Amino acid sequence: MDCLPVACSNRTLPGRTSVCRAQVTKSPVHAVVLYNCCGSLQITQCCRGRLCCSRGVAPVTLASSFLQVQAVQASRCFELKNRRYLGCKTKITGFIHDVITQTCGKFDSICDPFAGTGAVSQAFNDISTRVISNDHLFSNYVALHTFLKASKVNKERLYESIAYLNSLPADKDNYFSKRYGGTFFTKGVARKIGAVREKIEAIASDRSEKYALICSLLYAMDRLANTVGHYDAYRRDMNDSRPLDMLPPCLEDARVNIKNEVYSKDANDLVRSINTDVLYLDPPYNSRQYCDAYHLLENTAVWEKPETRGMAQKMDRSHLKSRYCLKDAVLAFDDLITNANCDYIFLSYNNTSNMRDVRSNSRITDKDLKKILEKRGRVTVHKTTHKEFSAGKTDMHSGHAERLFACEVNRR
Repeated sequence: MDCLPVACSNRTLPGRTSVCRAQVTKSPVHAVVLYNCCGSLQITQCCRGRLCCSRGVAPVTLASSFLQVQAVQASRCFELKNRRYLGCKTKITGFIHDVITQTCGKFDSICDPFAGTGAVSQAFNDISTRVISNDHLFSNYVALHTFLKASKVNKERLYESIAYLNSLPADKDNYFSKRYGGTFFTKGVARKIGAVREKIEAIASDRSEKYALICSLLYAMDRLANTVGHYDAYRRDMNDSRPLDMLPPCLEDARVNIKNEVYSKDANDLVRSINTDVLYLDPPYNSRQYCDAYHLLENTAVWEKPETRGMAQKMDRSHLKSRYCLKDAVLAFDDLITNANCDYIFLSYNNTSNMRDVRSNSRITDKDLKKILEKRGRVTVHKTTHKEFSAGKTDMHSGHAERLFACEVNRR
């Protein structure tokens, strides 16, 4: 591999690593990490495939087995939608976007208080629209912050940090591997995840970089997890031998996100404190708690290392339970709608009211949904067929549809 003449950075990241920003022939590269197995090299010049190093070390060639070379390429990045998530709206964002824009015409702001993976928030993210995106789970919040509030991220440093974390050795057990190694992940991958998450705390220069690095780790974990896409259980057969490979996020132009607001609050509390033109709601439909399905990602993101128990090694999640999954879901929904400050309300809610698995039955009936919404204005219902990503046990009937309830609010 040939390296064009460039000046290398003087900063050495923690560990036995030095970084050189370069352009490799015919391949755009943001950071080339040179990991010295025997000692730390401070690179000062890179040209014609040779490295001139400080501390009196003789020049060595890139072809030498003395060095391991890793590149973080511009073409390899992940998007906000690139993950598995129960109830994700990625496949029907076009339908949702069309209904909202055709109903409202031009508007200046939209609030998405149950954002989840952020698919709908991102669909409306442009330079003229103020997007208010929220999710109660911190593991979702870091992704929303990275993609929708990413104006302060130093991209060059972020790429360098990701490359460094990918090169990090991990041969010892840690908090993560002791709980999730050999079940949700291979032992080797679990050790690497634990080591990387611990190191993020040490190298992140600010909150934006920390959240972006956590986000990169969570998405890399999702690609390797020995599950059907959630963490209530794991597959018996562990047949994925791929290593952990963190990628940089595909970030928008910073100007696109300049008006946006991102929160991690209870949705009912949030709507009391904001004013918006459009309120888009996608609450949990049934009794399956998202904090149960994604406990492992939440534990990794927060990184307080709590005690865990059970086959799936879940931590205490009582503070994360959603009222929309409980018997008082109707009361929670009525409270939210009553206190919403907006011109239009749109509600995504499917028609799974009578499923074989009782846990998959909708918590709020159509009658109650319409009754509560009609307190605020005229309601219309739009439908589209949609095969939802489920927990793997539910047999979705052929008539399954996703509905979008639209309410034009009578301002008080």
